[in-house]
Amino acid sequence: MTFCIGMRCKDGLVALADTRVTAGNERIMAGKISVHQYERHSLFIMTSGLRSVRDKAIAFYEELLDQQEKEMTKTFHAVDAFAKQIRRARREDQKWLKRSGLNFDIHALVGGQLERDEEHKLYLIYPEGNWVEVGRATPYYIIGNFAYGKPLLDRAFSMDVDLKTAFKLAILSFDATRTSATDVGLPIDMVMYRKDSFQIVERRFVEEELNPILQYWNQGIRGLVGSVPTHAVDGLFGELEKSPAPPKRPPSSHPA
Repeated sequence: MTFCIGMRCKDGLVALADTRVTAGNERIMAGKISVHQYERHSLFIMTSGLRSVRDKAIAFYEELLDQQEKEMTKTFHAVDAFAKQIRRARREDQKWLKRSGLNFDIHALVGGQLERDEEHKLYLIYPEGNWVEVGRATPYYIIGNFAYGKPLLDRAFSMDVDLKTAFKLAILSFDATRTSATDVGLPIDMVMYRKDSFQIVERRFVEEELNPILQYWNQGIRGLVGSVPTHAVDGLFGELEKSPAPPKRPPSSHPA
């Protein structure tokens, strides 16, 4: 499985991907973010799903860039072009994958800003090649293992936060997933794009660098549980204790 998150806020974009790749009984470390940057063309692509499909679609897209680079002046042009490469890989590989008992599986998050974009953009692409833009109503998307990291973001993240807050929330959302999912792991790759800068920065963070924030957060959660006011719990707990016990099930008349 994978954990990839793309976040769009007022000041720009933040994206994070774990580097654990699981193939059968094997685990390897590999990057899941591809950065494509030149002049006023700043774009990143991150993917979850089958690694072979991802590598093939990226290779097709990079080949296309060599031919049509100047024609892509808005982010959705690049998104649509990459979606077509996913469909191309699907046409070529789906039958053979199915024979091996595998589904054609790839989701992608594509973000950045191209020369004719008025602002930074973020898109989600589905395995079928259709795509949606990330907007104010849904200012982030997680692809891969999304269940554990989502509750924190739904409570604390919006497009109105700054880049530093988005950076912090991305790490904490990843930590919530890593804590409960064995197929997501460190180190992590992060990219950040500040609006109108046409400059993506990227960095890999290892466990030793992240430990201060992760330890503080985990200790804070345990402390917060302990600090919930007693009076807020006692009444509810008392009502539970007074609740009638369910009737006992009669013994079975059938032999074991």
